[in-house]
Amino acid sequence: MTARPPSYGDVTGEYLALRSEAGIVHGAHEVVWVRGPDTVEFLDGLLSQAIAPIPVGGVERTLLLSPQGKLRATAWLLRGEDEVGIVVDIGRAGIVAGDLARFKIRVDATIEAEPNTVLDVVGPAAAAAVAGLGAPVTDPSLWGRSPDGTVVAPLPFGRVALPRFIVVPVGDTDPDARPVGSLAHDAIRIEAGEPVMGIDLDEATIPQEADVVEGAVDFTKGCYLGQELVARIDSRGRVNRHLRGLTLTTNVLPPLGATLVASDGAEVGTITSLGESLELRAPVALAMVRREVSPGDTVTIRWEQGTAPAVVHDLPLGEFAVEG
Repeated sequence: MTARPPSYGDVTGEYLALRSEAGIVHGAHEVVWVRGPDTVEFLDGLLSQAIAPIPVGGVERTLLLSPQGKLRATAWLLRGEDEVGIVVDIGRAGIVAGDLARFKIRVDATIEAEPNTVLDVVGPAAAAAVAGLGAPVTDPSLWGRSPDGTVVAPLPFGRVALPRFIVVPVGDTDPDARPVGSLAHDAIRIEAGEPVMGIDLDEATIPQEADVVEGAVDFTKGCYLGQELVARIDSRGRVNRHLRGLTLTTNVLPPLGATLVASDGAEVGTITSLGESLELRAPVALAMVRREVSPGDTVTIRWEQGTAPAVVHDLPLGEFAVEG
């Protein structure tokens, strides 16, 4: 897995490109392809989304869970005829492919983890930015493959309407968009409330803690891997922590892993992602926060070298005015 550079020399310009034009992000996602006549039936028994009703070309969110109902991956499904693409956060393709392979018994389908060549194109002008690749976006809700094999697919954010597409190019062709480093990209995804598996979420995370259930789980379909816990919490349970956003009220950037402390002195969470929001004019962060702390409460961020005050928020942070 190749590390993304913090920036390409102009963090402010890169941030503004994502918010008002289009920016290209290298190495944020990977794709696992499952192909063969048994693909849909096979995946329907493992993933939280009902795949059969999705039209060919459709894109839907889904979850891959452990048998105990904890997250293994958050994902997007690309529905094809006898193939389904599973778009996952960088570093998860091998994990997802391995999990699927363990359940592939007498199934006529192949599982292939795509090499790390997936590009994200984000911003109001994202569709125009990818149009020159020979896979024009004729319908922003559908995915497709150009004659040369380039894949273009919408990858909707869960909480905001900021346009985003992935491109899996053939060769070294890039979309016509400004390259964006991790500093600007992290700031935007934190504002949008977009957690990353392996950073903000892990194998101990319950889907309802991360608020990734809506649009990703079909409660009317038959059994799937890890269904029992998700269904039980949905019907009569609650979780002890929630993914929240933070705005810092001083211009200080604490380290990742810094502890959140409530007004009564209790430790209530840790920072998992951190960025600087030009829109909000403040440092912003994501954290799993104990349910005793409510949006609007003030907490203290504490680390070995210092402290900083912050306000807890529901996600997303701020607004995204987009033209589509």
